[in-house]
Amino acid sequence: MLSKARAALAACLLPLLLSSCASLLEEAPEREALTRDALPETTTIAAEWATPVGDTGNVDDGWLASFNDPQLEILVNEALDAQNPRMRVMSSFVDRAEAMARLGGAALQPTLALGGSLSETFGNDAVSGSSSGIGLAVSWEADVWGRVRAGANAAEEQYRAAIEDFEFARQSLAASVARSWYLATELKMQEALAVEIIDILTKLVHVVEVKQRVGQVTMEDVFLVRADLNSAEDALRQAIAGQRQARRSLEILVGRYPAAEIEANSDLVPVPPPVPTGLPSNLLERRPDLLAAERTVAAAFFVTEEARLAQLPAFTLTGGIGSSNSLDDLIGNIGIGLFAPLFTGGALEAQLDIASSDQEAAIASYGLAVLDALQEVEAALTNEALLLEREQFLRAAEENNQAAYRLSEKRYQIGEIELLNLLQQQSRWIGSRISHINIQNQQLAQRITLHLALGGSFGEARQLE
Repeated sequence: MLSKARAALAACLLPLLLSSCASLLEEAPEREALTRDALPETTTIAAEWATPVGDTGNVDDGWLASFNDPQLEILVNEALDAQNPRMRVMSSFVDRAEAMARLGGAALQPTLALGGSLSETFGNDAVSGSSSGIGLAVSWEADVWGRVRAGANAAEEQYRAAIEDFEFARQSLAASVARSWYLATELKMQEALAVEIIDILTKLVHVVEVKQRVGQVTMEDVFLVRADLNSAEDALRQAIAGQRQARRSLEILVGRYPAAEIEANSDLVPVPPPVPTGLPSNLLERRPDLLAAERTVAAAFFVTEEARLAQLPAFTLTGGIGSSNSLDDLIGNIGIGLFAPLFTGGALEAQLDIASSDQEAAIASYGLAVLDALQEVEAALTNEALLLEREQFLRAAEENNQAAYRLSEKRYQIGEIELLNLLQQQSRWIGSRISHINIQNQQLAQRITLHLALGGSFGEARQLE
């Protein structure tokens, strides 16, 4: 009876003992403190973008709709379908992190187990018999110092990081689909231009051959224009091959068989109006990849805390209750365990050093991610402004070269200029037109890059945790 009384007393006193012990678990660093720690003392995040911008208001979500391209929206939705292998891979990472978070939280709860036994002894009547029993057992580690909580917090932060990584992967996939779609459209326009040039040169070959038959030009001119026609035919095949490859790449992104069956548009959509950019400091709380890096630092911090608190004593509570057919009453037991590491050959210290190094690497990686993100926005803003100016110059160059070519055609027909002059002017016009088509696609791709760099969602606004 005395032992039972002591066990009952221990069970009553243990909660009081544990409640009197203050947790030694510290909180993860806040974003502002983390940013100061991650960046050099001489590096500060500017109050405004170095590149002049017109609107520093809140970054818009739903940028995909701003392109007013229904076919692109269909392709993006297809790419984000749960059955797309890319999405399945990314979703599995989140599922695994969520399971790890549940596993970490389970360590905070007691463990309850059911056991039973049945035995039969054979022999003479003196030794024959049977026995059976069933019982419940419970065990629980009292998280006096916060070590178990630190492990659970680390798993939870990794889960939150996985969610942000998943969101950034979705945004990146949407951006990749958009860029591939407009690349396929550009190449289709290049193909149409090649067909147009072949038609022009075919007619020119006929004109030159007639002139040669009446003695107005030599066979050298005939060979020259035929060679240009052959080159145009080759350019057409290159454009066809490029466009098919672009369509296959797009089909892979959306999860289709690469059959080059997606039909691109005949023209590129206009570049949407300028967008608000927010401020540099807003980037840290908006871009999913930066939020993921921040949560990774928090996870590393809690892993370090877990390693630090592992050097302190651990308390466990065990208990059980069972019955036996050979006894008339229940049998119960309760026990309190203490484990205090005295000598581990330096293992605990090494684990703490490893965790501290991982935490330092996570902080440095966060600093790199912040600087890279800021650089991406600054570069995107600069390139967007320069591409706008270049497009204006190239459009004017195309118009002027086309006008000059039309005049050269007429002058050649009346014999004022040589064929070589006409072909040179034609080459200038074709080159400027190709450059103009390319710069239009670059502008669209740059706008997509800017949206991705700013962290605005392609769909509806996200509800950040």
